[in-house]
Amino acid sequence: MHKRNSRLLLVVAAAAAAGMALAGCGAGGGDAGDDGVATIQFWHRTFTPVENEWYAGIVKQFNESQDEIKVVDTEVPADAWDQKMKSAQAAGKAPDIYTFSASITDAVNAGQLHELNDLVPQDKLEEIIEPAQPISQIDDKYYAYPLLLEPQTVLFWNKDLLSAAGLDPETGPTTWDEMLDMCAAIKPTLAEGQYCISPASDAVTFAWSSVGQQYNFAGHTALNDDWTAPDIDDPGYRELMANYKTLWDEGYMPQQALDVYVGGKDFGEEKVAFKVSGSWMMSEIGSDYSDVLPKTGIGPFPNAADADGRGASTLGNFRWVIDAKSKNAQAAADFLTWALAGDPELLVPFFVDTQFTKVPVRESVQEAVSADEASANAPWSSIVMNDIVPTAIPEPTYPWDVSLAVGTAMESVMKGAASADDAIKTAEDAINTVIQRDDLPSKAPTS
Repeated sequence: MHKRNSRLLLVVAAAAAAGMALAGCGAGGGDAGDDGVATIQFWHRTFTPVENEWYAGIVKQFNESQDEIKVVDTEVPADAWDQKMKSAQAAGKAPDIYTFSASITDAVNAGQLHELNDLVPQDKLEEIIEPAQPISQIDDKYYAYPLLLEPQTVLFWNKDLLSAAGLDPETGPTTWDEMLDMCAAIKPTLAEGQYCISPASDAVTFAWSSVGQQYNFAGHTALNDDWTAPDIDDPGYRELMANYKTLWDEGYMPQQALDVYVGGKDFGEEKVAFKVSGSWMMSEIGSDYSDVLPKTGIGPFPNAADADGRGASTLGNFRWVIDAKSKNAQAAADFLTWALAGDPELLVPFFVDTQFTKVPVRESVQEAVSADEASANAPWSSIVMNDIVPTAIPEPTYPWDVSLAVGTAMESVMKGAASADDAIKTAEDAINTVIQRDDLPSKAPTS
């Protein structure tokens, strides 16, 4: 859900050169040329520079490894992705294969994704670790192959700012009560323009980043088990909303965001003592704010007082999917299998260069990454793997509009635009509309 860096000229040049060489193949799905070579269109979002380099490199390696399939790599800026993809799908020119981060439920129901079971060898599908399976398949039918998992709600702290407030710089808060107490101690020590914490602060970000916290506080997420009704009118949801309102009312957080949730600029510039973001932020700090890296603490996001072992993060992801209308679905699957489900060494540079902030979805890849000598210089990787991932939950599979209704309620309560009663009632009405519109009970998980 993140990725904000600019495009690499190398990738642009490569894509342009490929496009010129393959003019006539169109901007959408590929086809077989007169020479019998299947041309595959592959789109991925603009990620961080090192990730962009890996994508360009993996396509180049695949093309050089055989002569039956030609993959054309197109990097799409993140802020243009949705519109470009929707336009391509509407015109029947969607790429054969592309990166995907949302719930697959809506896309499968819309007939946009190709089933992978008949395209990717079964033993390759079985290598996907258990936490990544819910985001990849529906009722044992796979529609996506994941590249990674990454906790989406992680707490970072500036050790110097904690020390200046007389707090232990090596230990972050474990509960919301502790975090609020720490903010009360930190606030008087800060300079103008500095704040205790930078969390999510808008409806859209709350919609996806707070799902783990909803589970942490309430023991469930926004729908009941059979998807017949919303399940947000309870003490857990109310307490979570009230805590964010405290952050807002006490001035512990900025009322105008200093950076987006997925970015690390506000933390790197030492404008906040705590930053809430995904595990990926550590790679941005390491690459762009190396002087802040040694003073950065990292740990699980604080729990509700009665969380009873539940974590507060979802596991974000990026997966590769094949378009349902692709004319070369098998060739696209062959590329996917080679790149994501083949030799683990092909994936090691991705996880090493992103500074061990992401989790491989195959045990063989995890072992290969851990064996890399650079892992000794990334102590935070063990915190991510051992302290955060085990209690994180998969992203919800219900429609995005359900999550957005909850996110809107959280923002409204936090900013004082609505009482908890009114915000929850409005969210329930919106969720009930989605339930009826999309016939969600017929699509509820069966296991």
